[in-house]
Amino acid sequence: MTLNTILRFSRATTPEEMFTGQWQDRPTRLDAYKSYLDQHWQEGCTNAWKLWEEIKEQGYPRGYAGVRAYVSRNLRGKPRPVGPRPPSARAVTRWVLTHPDALPECDRMQLKVVLANGPDLTALAEHVRSFACMVTELQGERLPEWIESARAAADLPSLSRFAQHLERDLDAVIAGLTLPWNSGVVEGHVNRIKMLKRQMFGRAVFELLRKRVLLYR
Repeated sequence: MTLNTILRFSRATTPEEMFTGQWQDRPTRLDAYKSYLDQHWQEGCTNAWKLWEEIKEQGYPRGYAGVRAYVSRNLRGKPRPVGPRPPSARAVTRWVLTHPDALPECDRMQLKVVLANGPDLTALAEHVRSFACMVTELQGERLPEWIESARAAADLPSLSRFAQHLERDLDAVIAGLTLPWNSGVVEGHVNRIKMLKRQMFGRAVFELLRKRVLLYR
């Protein structure tokens, strides 16, 4: 090192003063996106890869390394405002699968905020509720129209695959969504027998299992 470098290091009062030189403050392609990175970091997005993907969609031409270096040098360790914890995927799933009239007011408001920030999730919720309406109100005649709409949702590949699977046995699914009969009672007895078998720790020979079932009828 030269004498001037040693003197600059010895006079530095903060670590930032040590990182100055010909490569510092040099214009880069990232400069136009730094305000966006700073804002999203303050909003809670601390994943450098996610930040790089977002600015890449906006036209950033360089690779991930520059964003990672900027995050490590300028953003990592910065205090972030403490905000409300975002809802979990399981909670959002439960809100979407629950009838709107059965949702508490607080859950309904949180779901409204989540859907407002995710157009794909809004479309998914509409398809789920439409399907639930067919199930609860036995409107199986609407199924072909629903399948066509779901398969047209290119941004929801999982929903499109689900609709494709329904077409494999379309007549049976329509019958299940139209007729009032179901196998719920049979499935209930099967589940009860399985529960008794598990309670007997593998000792469920047929005669013993038969006695347990008859005893608790």
